[in-house]
Amino acid sequence: MEINLYTWSIKQFESWMIIMTRVSFILFMMPLFGSRNIPILPKIGLSLLVSLILLPVVEINSSSMTSGPVQFVIFLLGEGIIGFLIGFSVRLVFSGIQLAGEIMGLQIGFSMANLLDPQSGIDSTVTAQFNYFFALLAFLSIDGHHWFFKAIAQSFQILSPGGITFKEVLYQHFVILSGRLFQIAIKMIAPIMAILIFTHLAMGIVARMIPQINLLISSFPITICLGLLILGFSIDLIWPFIKGLLEESGKGLVYTLLPLLKR
Repeated sequence: MEINLYTWSIKQFESWMIIMTRVSFILFMMPLFGSRNIPILPKIGLSLLVSLILLPVVEINSSSMTSGPVQFVIFLLGEGIIGFLIGFSVRLVFSGIQLAGEIMGLQIGFSMANLLDPQSGIDSTVTAQFNYFFALLAFLSIDGHHWFFKAIAQSFQILSPGGITFKEVLYQHFVILSGRLFQIAIKMIAPIMAILIFTHLAMGIVARMIPQINLLISSFPITICLGLLILGFSIDLIWPFIKGLLEESGKGLVYTLLPLLKR
């Protein structure tokens, strides 16, 4: 298909709108590009550019496109849902990593000094932001952003526009992903939680033996030092775990989710 913006037909414009709807939802949910720190205009420009690149290679069955503005808006809504689900499935992985940081900060004592998270725009602990940027660094180091663009192109091959349907297995898939969010968090904070549990037990025994000690004040530097020390030693274990997690979710992003949406 030859792209000539001056001689576009209505069908070409509608095809471009359909492609752009799915692409924009995926890009706006994508890590790094979906951050609130990035202005909205570059995101829109990137969505328009990627949609124009995909327009000659994406085949859209004209018979599946409904006539009338209301039906066409419903058609676009289905494409938006597809893009949202693709992006949301990866966001759950990053949410699990951030949840690990939130629980870690609560155990260490950083929850009393929250910072504004530039990604979500809400307050979060220092360790949650550390985990997020650490995961983002791993995401970029393994070319995870390339997987997203590849997933965009492959999504049109596996699930053509207008072919979405909702099945019970799709809901089960996202229930499993939601449960995996907590599994990721527990696996990441297991070493720190184990050490801090024994630390709290030891401080409880000391408080019973020497009641004159103000345990509330003296426990903060101990838990913070131990938590940061164990976090530093566990980096070598967390790094391959996060890389493997992102590789698994990125490479199987399209082939796992989109078949559940096909009719």
